Amino acid sequence: MNLQALCHIPCSNYAYAYRENELHIRLRTAKNDMDSVGIYYGIKFIWDKKMYGKMEKTFQDEFYDYYEYHMKVEDSRIGYYFELQKGDEITFYTEAGFVDEFDDEMGYCYYFQYPYINQIDVHLQPKWAKEAIFYQIFVERFFNGDPSNSPTPLTKWEDDPTPKSFYGGDLKGIMDKLDYLEEIGINSIYLTPIFQSPSNHKYDIIDYYEIDNYFGDKALFKQLVQKAHERGIKIILDAVFNHCSNQCHQFQDVILKGRESDYHEWFFIEGDKPDYDQMNYQTFATVPYMPKLNTGNQYVREYLYDIVRYWTSEFNIDGWRLDVSDEVDHEFWRGFRKIVKAINPEAIIIGENWHNANPWLMGDQFDSVMNYPVTKLVADFFARQEITAKVFAERLSTLLMRYPAQVNEVMLNLLDSHDTERFLTTCKGDKGSLKNAMAFIFGYIGMPCTYYGTEIGMDGVYDPGCRKGFVWNQSKWDMDLFNFYKKLIKIRKEENALIKGTIAFSYQENLVVMHRQYQNEIIDIVINQCDKFQYYTPNLKEGQEAYELLSDESIKETISIKPKTALYIKRL
Repeated sequence: MNLQALCHIPCSNYAYAYRENELHIRLRTAKNDMDSVGIYYGIKFIWDKKMYGKMEKTFQDEFYDYYEYHMKVEDSRIGYYFELQKGDEITFYTEAGFVDEFDDEMGYCYYFQYPYINQIDVHLQPKWAKEAIFYQIFVERFFNGDPSNSPTPLTKWEDDPTPKSFYGGDLKGIMDKLDYLEEIGINSIYLTPIFQSPSNHKYDIIDYYEIDNYFGDKALFKQLVQKAHERGIKIILDAVFNHCSNQCHQFQDVILKGRESDYHEWFFIEGDKPDYDQMNYQTFATVPYMPKLNTGNQYVREYLYDIVRYWTSEFNIDGWRLDVSDEVDHEFWRGFRKIVKAINPEAIIIGENWHNANPWLMGDQFDSVMNYPVTKLVADFFARQEITAKVFAERLSTLLMRYPAQVNEVMLNLLDSHDTERFLTTCKGDKGSLKNAMAFIFGYIGMPCTYYGTEIGMDGVYDPGCRKGFVWNQSKWDMDLFNFYKKLIKIRKEENALIKGTIAFSYQENLVVMHRQYQNEIIDIVINQCDKFQYYTPNLKEGQEAYELLSDESIKETISIKPKTALYIKRL
């Protein structure tokens, strides 16, 4: 046995409460090392009635196997240890190390423990989140519904953007296009910032209490939320609390008064006053017009918390996406969560963390994050074609072990965004690869999110190219892609295996298969990323048939899959 490879961490993503009466326990072992892994567990105070369960190998990556066991518990004060078997060799893994025999009389000294499931600590997600199908709108570029509030000069809608272009997109434009959004099937909209700001992107906010003049007003926003809700569409706002605009009155007051300003400690300033030339203050990235806010300061916290209370309660929004969330202190986010959930327990909180976000996803801060590690993997496999199906499946497995199951179930999965080049550009125009990536995102566990225009074949390099005006001239749409996209959403909304199901992977050459299962419902998402035909045999029982959901065709035996093609095979 390769005991050095073993990993189990109590009260972590390796041992967590999935529900108030359900514990999930994970164990990592070396790849293909164990013949069997079991778990002994019981209530600590009646240990003589301990039970045994066989752990299931759920995922495998390049170096490790991952085993899981889900236990329903009436009393959550649980002790447990692992039984490892390889051939005739049996070893027990305890909190104190490895033993050949477990001494039950001294068990309280040696077993791992989950001390107690406190209801308030269980990370519960919004009930609607598993069914969410998101659409991200860069407000300034979606549609100009009210030319009377447009800035001047305006860039022609069909022209390529520059960093300072204004196109006139606004809230009225989004409201005017709710029919379109309802038609394609999305049920959640994530808006880039809508508050008063001098830029087109609005991530440098001057006044958090006002809608940007070029977007509309509060009455219009309230109407947008109401009309979206009438269609079953939720609205999520973008919270920019890491930094603000250098034009905000607090920063301007520090420029005027220096240390005498009441707001000097709202920012991170070395010296009396901010100096643009010396850059003696902290900023977002290296952008001088975006000074970083000191969220550790009591007055900053209360100022921002009041903003959160105002928009969450007064406008009935459905959640927040948190900009640059990993640079803001954890204590701030803990307070933020309490405020949001007190107003609306069903509001969702999604962080912008581009890397491992486990410390933010333990139930006291975010519900999920934008799943950029998956975005990168999808680009590596489908667009850049730099990795094999085997590597793709293994790295997905690694990522799924980062977080508890309830987090994986509501991760925001995206192909592209306002902060990346568009996926079709990454694919170098290969529509087949884009369709395969779409098929993956809508079949994968979590919440699929579309960046406006990806569904009709919009392209564009990194900012500002990825922020073009939405092409409303339908003669320029890729209708095959658009109809494929709508079909994926329809399937996603109809199939419980895709909404609630477990996930597993298999692969051959550049054919990757996601196996989704909910109760007796099983769907295999089979994606051929090769430039040649591949063959797949569904694991059917005798006499069982299968049905391909995208083509509406019956399947009885081995099937031939065209190059750059995806199938959704449902076993009947």
